[in-house]
Amino acid sequence: MDVTCLGHSCFRIKGKEVTLITDPYSEALGYDWPGPAANIVTVSHGHQGHEGSSRVDGGPKVLRRPGEYEIREVFITGLPSFHDGEHGAVRGKNVIFLIRMEEVTFCHLGDLGHLPSSRQVEEMSETDVLFVPVGGVSTTDVGMASQIVRMLNPSLVIPMHYGTEVVTWLEPVDKFLKEMGLREILPQPRLSVTKSNLPAATQVSLLAYPGQPLEPLAG
Repeated sequence: MDVTCLGHSCFRIKGKEVTLITDPYSEALGYDWPGPAANIVTVSHGHQGHEGSSRVDGGPKVLRRPGEYEIREVFITGLPSFHDGEHGAVRGKNVIFLIRMEEVTFCHLGDLGHLPSSRQVEEMSETDVLFVPVGGVSTTDVGMASQIVRMLNPSLVIPMHYGTEVVTWLEPVDKFLKEMGLREILPQPRLSVTKSNLPAATQVSLLAYPGQPLEPLAG
């Protein structure tokens, strides 16, 4: 499967038969939208930076709620969570999506705003690839994000929802890279993921967002 970043918390996971897109953003966010098509779209919550599903071509099935789904041999579980540490009183609810596709389990945390409960950690325990928000302000910050990584111990960690020249109100990704012990990392245009090529120990992969130069970033 090929994984590419479309900006912010939006990723495209393209398998042999099925393409899935997470948290497509509305035009107001500001990134250049590449006009992708998909079979499935997951939406963690209804904010403009995460709910632009009408922009995705291909007539996809759109998932917005907790529950268990099976679509074209892709198994998806939506876990209820919150956008803040006050049980949703400040920013509302959030849905974590576990996506089992071609023997690999992806976990997209959406705009999670708190540490997961012990039950949630158990439900996410088989995560191979973790998409984790690291920009703070309206979601988990660097310290909380790194703690979640240690809780889940995934093979691959892909940071998302951080400050860029487009999204200027969030913390930049370099703080998370430093927290994870990385001195330098090269953003990649795409990531090829299979069950057989997952690393034995947790690794961080940085996927380039639209328009980002493919130059090394210091942690």
